[in-house]
Amino acid sequence: MAQSILIFEFGTNEEAAQQARHKVEGWKQAFRLGDKIALKFERIAKEPKIDAAAEEEKPSGAKKGSKKSEGKKGEEETQEKPEIRILLRLNFSDHEKLSYQRWLDRIPAEEPFKTVKSETVRQSDQAFAEASGRFDSLD
Repeated sequence: MAQSILIFEFGTNEEAAQQARHKVEGWKQAFRLGDKIALKFERIAKEPKIDAAAEEEKPSGAKKGSKKSEGKKGEEETQEKPEIRILLRLNFSDHEKLSYQRWLDRIPAEEPFKTVKSETVRQSDQAFAEASGRFDSLD
């Protein structure tokens, strides 16, 4: 079987990631691909950055208004958007090498995918086992 995993990093752009998902679902239906193309989302939550020096510099006689603004700032830090990655597995049989190669070339050249950072991990690469395990662990 010819297998590859395409990894696309969309950053925090949820809208572009959903457009990409919609495009892949359309391809699956239009070209009757079934399980030959599988897509999964990976969301990586960022750790909120807390500036220890800023906390130490707080004056002891702080006004009530400044506490409210600090509270809002803390809420914004905890509500940061996660990093979004799309893992797309191509799984074609050996007699479909031409279709496999066409999809491998086509997907990164399409609109929602061509503007983001991408990585292609082929079955013969050393990193394929790690990428495949990561793909399988996602729901």
